[in-house]
Amino acid sequence: MYKAYETGFRSQSLSFSERFWGISFSYVLLIVILAAIGIVMLYSAANGSWQPWAIRQAMRFGMGLAIMFVMAFMDVRIFLRYAYLFYFGVLLLLIAVEVSGHVGMGAQRWINLGFIKLQPSELMKIALVLALARYFNSTTLQSIESFKGLITPLLLVVVPVLLVLIQPDLGTALMLLFSASAIFFVVGVQLWKFGIVILGGIISMPIVWHFLHTYQKNRVLTFLDPERDPLGAGYHIIQSKIALGSGGVFGKGFLNGTQSHLNFLPEKHTDFIFTMLSEEFGMIGAVLVILINFLIIAYSFVFALRSSSYFGKLMAIGLTTNYFLYVIINIAMVLGLLPVVGIPLPLISYGGTVIISVMTGFGIILAVNTNRNINIGKD
Repeated sequence: MYKAYETGFRSQSLSFSERFWGISFSYVLLIVILAAIGIVMLYSAANGSWQPWAIRQAMRFGMGLAIMFVMAFMDVRIFLRYAYLFYFGVLLLLIAVEVSGHVGMGAQRWINLGFIKLQPSELMKIALVLALARYFNSTTLQSIESFKGLITPLLLVVVPVLLVLIQPDLGTALMLLFSASAIFFVVGVQLWKFGIVILGGIISMPIVWHFLHTYQKNRVLTFLDPERDPLGAGYHIIQSKIALGSGGVFGKGFLNGTQSHLNFLPEKHTDFIFTMLSEEFGMIGAVLVILINFLIIAYSFVFALRSSSYFGKLMAIGLTTNYFLYVIINIAMVLGLLPVVGIPLPLISYGGTVIISVMTGFGIILAVNTNRNINIGKD
């Protein structure tokens, strides 16, 4: 198998020039613009200072940009070959987190490398997509339609989801489930099977509620009624709504947001940075960020549909769905439409592993587009 694979790899490889001109630079420009907005907002969050967040964000984005271009120049068959290896490597990192991970904000989610705190659950969002794409690329529709054919991909999903739930990180676990569900849907898993899973989830809700941590229960109750504890669990979302409303159409101006700069708005540099942006630049600024994200997502789905490779399509769709979930969950969260689950707004919120993860995903999507005319058979 690998001998034939190697032969196909050599005969169909693109030249450096073809890969370079195959990159969508308008797509890259949208990503750079969004990251620049994030750096500006982190500068504002520190009251007009590059320290401590903006300068670090700029450096991490620079590193992420380099990684994105490295990924973009790679042949997609390399991702196919090492998909399982990457998946199991990240799975080992998740297990390492449980054994001796770094604890922060009451959760054990990181591995401290000194220069950066690595969050393996973020890398798993990529690894899971690659592993599922490889599995479904090598299977048949008849296998997918049988329960036996779904055992392996379900295990690929369930194991990391359980490890992430133990950390605990409910938001990331849900993102892994939803991204995997998108791939299951695309490959042709029957809708009635989704119905069974959803029905099972609804029936098991009382059991799941029993195992939730107290702060997780409070988040759900606060979502249903923010006024039940306005100075405690409901403080975040109440202050977020005040800041959003006070920005109006045109905003209060750069560095002039009262809720954020008077420290009424919590987590203004991470989860609630969209709220601070809306207060300073109003509805105009908020719509601009949403529009840029919409264009990035639209570009990504177009790249997926243009690919003649089934593996490439699945990979791009899964990674795009993952990015879409970041954006929609964070914005819905700060608007009070979803419970607060600690999902950042990618490239805008401050964070290290998230930037690396997202930029790696963008690079792989660019690689899918660059290699769109290379067909990959069953491995």
